[in-house]
Amino acid sequence: MRTQRARALLMGGQACVFYGAAEFSRDTDFAILADAANLARLKKALDELEAEVIAVPPFELKYLRKGHAIHFRCRHPDAPRLRVDVMSKMRGVAPFARLWQRRTTIKLADGTVCDLLSLTDLVQAKKTQRDKDWPMLRRLVEAHWFQNQTHRTPTQVRFWFRELRTPQLLIELAGRCPAACRRAAKQRSLLRHALAGAVAKLERALAAEEAAERARDRRYWLPLRRELEQLRHATSGCRHGLR
Repeated sequence: MRTQRARALLMGGQACVFYGAAEFSRDTDFAILADAANLARLKKALDELEAEVIAVPPFELKYLRKGHAIHFRCRHPDAPRLRVDVMSKMRGVAPFARLWQRRTTIKLADGTVCDLLSLTDLVQAKKTQRDKDWPMLRRLVEAHWFQNQTHRTPTQVRFWFRELRTPQLLIELAGRCPAACRRAAKQRSLLRHALAGAVAKLERALAAEEAAERARDRRYWLPLRRELEQLRHATSGCRHGLR
């Protein structure tokens, strides 16, 4: 990706590892810039990986701009059967230009440089209908809390009040920063339970918040799933016709 200068940001499970919330992932997920020039660069990178599209939709701009993911399988001997998924548009996530502007860049021990979704954007991208994403979202924010709580900044405190999903940590943070918690509660009402130390009520409110996000994600994906089904049927029909 970097050799071909493709605008791509690592996300998904492998990005979670870099943020201290370890997750085993067989896939490599990227957020990409969906324009013709970047897709040409991305295609060169995927050609080097001997990557082939393995499902619908096809690798076309119009599907990326609608919010579909494109799935590839690599055949290069250095990355045998590695799956690569690319997306450009995600529910509730900022446009790529803003993602790129606030990305996290890290250097590995061998000198390799990686561009990742920022933690804030990665957390937002994890708010899906999938069961596996919510424990990871919780661990991501917990890891950030434990890494920074001693020398916290106002920006970090606002982030924790907005995204923490661990009742005990929310209550502890509310005790340390009550004024900030009261301000944040204007947007996230469940924080009033954190101020009161009401664990059971806070747990129920967090569960309701998660359920509402999952429902929004299901509604968002409904027309996209319908389009995928139409593409599958069309592809299947073409295959049968050829036979």
